[in-house]
Amino acid sequence: MPIPDDPPAPYEAHAPEALPEYALTSPTSSPTIQHAGVSISREHTFSLKNKNARDWITLVVRNRAQNEKHLPLFFDRDVIAGEIHMDLDKAETLKGVTIGVQSYVLRSVRLTVRLLQITAATTAVGQEDEPFLDLVEPVWTPEGGSGKLKGKYTWPFSITLPPDTSVALTPKSTPQRYALPPTFSERASPAYIDYKLSVTVRRGGLRVNNKLSTSFVYLPRSVAEPPSLMRTIAYQEMTPLLGPEEDPPGWKVFPPLTVEGTLFNTRSVSVQCTFAVALPLSCASNSPLPLLMTLRGTDAQALDLLAAAPHVQLQRVVAIGSDATDESVARRSNNTFIAVLAKAAFWPDEAMAEANKKNGSGASGIKVMQGELYLPKGIKPTFSFPRLSVRYNLVVLPPQVSGFVPSVPVAEPLLSERITVALANARGVVPRSHVPPGYAVEIEGNYNVATGFLENGNQRFLGHHH
Repeated sequence: MPIPDDPPAPYEAHAPEALPEYALTSPTSSPTIQHAGVSISREHTFSLKNKNARDWITLVVRNRAQNEKHLPLFFDRDVIAGEIHMDLDKAETLKGVTIGVQSYVLRSVRLTVRLLQITAATTAVGQEDEPFLDLVEPVWTPEGGSGKLKGKYTWPFSITLPPDTSVALTPKSTPQRYALPPTFSERASPAYIDYKLSVTVRRGGLRVNNKLSTSFVYLPRSVAEPPSLMRTIAYQEMTPLLGPEEDPPGWKVFPPLTVEGTLFNTRSVSVQCTFAVALPLSCASNSPLPLLMTLRGTDAQALDLLAAAPHVQLQRVVAIGSDATDESVARRSNNTFIAVLAKAAFWPDEAMAEANKKNGSGASGIKVMQGELYLPKGIKPTFSFPRLSVRYNLVVLPPQVSGFVPSVPVAEPLLSERITVALANARGVVPRSHVPPGYAVEIEGNYNVATGFLENGNQRFLGHHH
């Protein structure tokens, strides 16, 4: 299966804004549990035509996609259900009809489904698919090994997606259980995950079997941890967020960093930087992550300059290969792909500045900035799966501002913290952005992702170019 040029549309279409809240269900819960705006009610139809251009086998599958232009969409523990319709002009001798789900990872991942069969696998460019899920259900079995069919038939089917699967990292290793990963397919990606639902019509003798299949989007339902009580109330009442002093459980304050460098090629400067991020370090896509940065120093000009250019990013790390799940293994450019998905916006904390003036802290010795990093809509949730994992880091880099040359490389992080990206916010939590007009930061996420894949890919396959 070729790698799609773009991510499947349903992946973005069902970002958290379409799923503001939902309740996770137990494996025994009804498969028709309603989720905000995305119940299992959409029907997709796929057909094979005979030589007379008439549909002779049709697959109807009910799913959660918002419209028929998108691929079918399913969450974890969903039941894939529908009907198979067959319309034969003349008698046909068949050995059986099956449906299945398959999934594969090739440092590109693919999931396929056969006649009612579902299979899944990971796939890497230039390598064979590695299946990790293969579910097959018979929908019609003839007596005596084969049978003749003619006319119209309808067979209902249902396949329940399991929450996890068993995978061995090597042929000799003991299989381990892993949660099923989400669909993953991006432009220039060296790996992908694909899920397919397939109907197979088995024929006897030397005749070729007929197969009708479609890819579908699979999204495990992940929910971000709830914020602190004070931040939740601030969101509900649309009031300013409280800082670490007023809301200690709501923030992680890192030890002070020292930012050193040369200003205007004339003098060395040193500024102390204290960085804080709102807890928990679990966020939903299409949501804001509050930040706080305080700069202290004796050089007023350096403070003013550096306060205007904090450099904080959300970096996504895609790891491929046999050790993709092992975070202790040293990463290399040929198996690790880093992309910048978002940049934080910062603005002066006027209330804090006024308080400093009143208590005599001195406006020339301290700069306090509120900040916010907005997690883009549609980014993939965090997951770790054999041969392909997706993780996210919040990274503080040296300021990049004209007239200042940091003492360390500009690409060398001063601080890096792992955060978890989920599909939706906690129930009842509706975060809102506090960025003032004119301070928002735009970034071409798709361009950066593709560029990162291509740059690292050139190194990865350099040895094959000759």
